[in-house]
Amino acid sequence: MAEISANAVKELREKTGAGMMDCKKALAEAGGDAAKAEELLRKKGLSAAAKKSGRVASEGAVASYIHMGGKIGVLVEVNCETDFVARTDGFQGLVKDLAMHIAAANPLYVRREEVPPEVIEKELEIARAQAREQKKPEAIVEKIAQGKVDKYFKEVALLEQPFVKDDKKTVQETITDAVAKIGENIQVRRFARFVLGEGIEKKQENLAEEVAKAAGVAK
Repeated sequence: MAEISANAVKELREKTGAGMMDCKKALAEAGGDAAKAEELLRKKGLSAAAKKSGRVASEGAVASYIHMGGKIGVLVEVNCETDFVARTDGFQGLVKDLAMHIAAANPLYVRREEVPPEVIEKELEIARAQAREQKKPEAIVEKIAQGKVDKYFKEVALLEQPFVKDDKKTVQETITDAVAKIGENIQVRRFARFVLGEGIEKKQENLAEEVAKAAGVAK
């Protein structure tokens, strides 16, 4: 069994808001892996961040991000519980980072539940056709198709995308970390992304790559 240091327990407690003993047990169960321990705490309902997710968030802020040269513009509304938190540097910084992420990653929806059923069915049909074209056994065609759709969600749903400033975390995990630090429920309500000349026939540059470079997070 991996030895659990007091510092590891302290860090997990600060991140999740769970009790010291619960954090120690979760780390022991996860073999010392902090990310797995955090997931265990959430599943057991012991993470303070998870408990806060059900509380009403009606305050917050709208932030904008304009890419250098004015080629891409983003507006995003992020909600929290109190006006006091909405005005803190930590919350304002998170909202601005999310606006920048949207400019770079071009999500189409906030969460997978917003993807229209007809879009999901079309993706399933395409995936099934591809699997059959590759002569995959019919018994696993549906499983393959569902796997492709799950991958599609990770591409188009904001909360499931890898965060541009730290691609080891999703946007949702980044928000959850902020919830643990700030102490309030935080929800992305909506966003709008505008691209100069979108819909007009002309040569388009790779704007998402430009934004990532400008933000200093290019791969």
